[in-house]
Amino acid sequence: MNQTLKKRLNKIWRHMKTTAKSHPRLFALYFFLRLFVVVVMIEQLFNHEYTNVFLCFLTLILFTIPTFVERRIKVDVPDTLEVIILLFIFAAEILGEIREYYVNVPGWDTMLHTINGFLCAAIGIALIDILNRNDRFSISMSPLFVAVVAFCFSMTIGVLWEFIEFFSDQLFRTDMQKDAIVHSISSVMLNPNGRNIPVILNGITGSIITASSNGQTTQTTINGFLDLGLLDTMKDLFVNFIGAVVFSVIGYFYIKYRKAGKNSKFVSRFMLTRILASEADPAPPETASPGAGDDKERP
Repeated sequence: MNQTLKKRLNKIWRHMKTTAKSHPRLFALYFFLRLFVVVVMIEQLFNHEYTNVFLCFLTLILFTIPTFVERRIKVDVPDTLEVIILLFIFAAEILGEIREYYVNVPGWDTMLHTINGFLCAAIGIALIDILNRNDRFSISMSPLFVAVVAFCFSMTIGVLWEFIEFFSDQLFRTDMQKDAIVHSISSVMLNPNGRNIPVILNGITGSIITASSNGQTTQTTINGFLDLGLLDTMKDLFVNFIGAVVFSVIGYFYIKYRKAGKNSKFVSRFMLTRILASEADPAPPETASPGAGDDKERP
């Protein structure tokens, strides 16, 4: 067991040295982001904020996604895309949740959901394009079809994100789907005859929320009516839609005109590429054996 652990640690150390030499800026970003997350985790531990400690731990796990994808799926994640993914995770979990940027910085949540739609469409196009160009598959999808599927992939990820927020609010009593104060509502629940005809209330200036717990009654007055996350959810899906449409259109023209030899450097920074067998580090001739190259590191 000790030998296995030692081999794994040596492999991790070799990979770190290789990354530091081949991608010094990316390695520096990885190092400082992880260091900052660990410092925040220790701080939250001393403050007995165990939910935030879990978020820090989750962030460290999410940071490994690009490396995991490269090793398991055998694709190369461009440095630009990897940097954006790391910063996105950091901005969402550490800055957004723990440092409360979602509350204190206007538009922070909107910005992240827009970027999410953009990034997921980019990843969707790249994955489908890899399949489309693979000689093992006898299919040839048109640029329009690839763009539409990438758009659907991005929107699906956006919906799953909202599912996570909803279940987190319901099960753990968080407030990821941020509430809003509204001054106009329409609801069939207010119809005195129980009919499916909405009653419209405009100009709501205040409402009183009464709650009873452990024999005590509390009242809270707000300047309007409390919307329980519906507006936030729809806004998030809409900006995700915008981000998905933007990159799907860009990806469509990228694939369409690539055949003519017109490659976009901007789009290439977001496109995953398949790692060919010839690009992997081969085992030395004297030690090579069947399957020996499977666990070799990639520079």
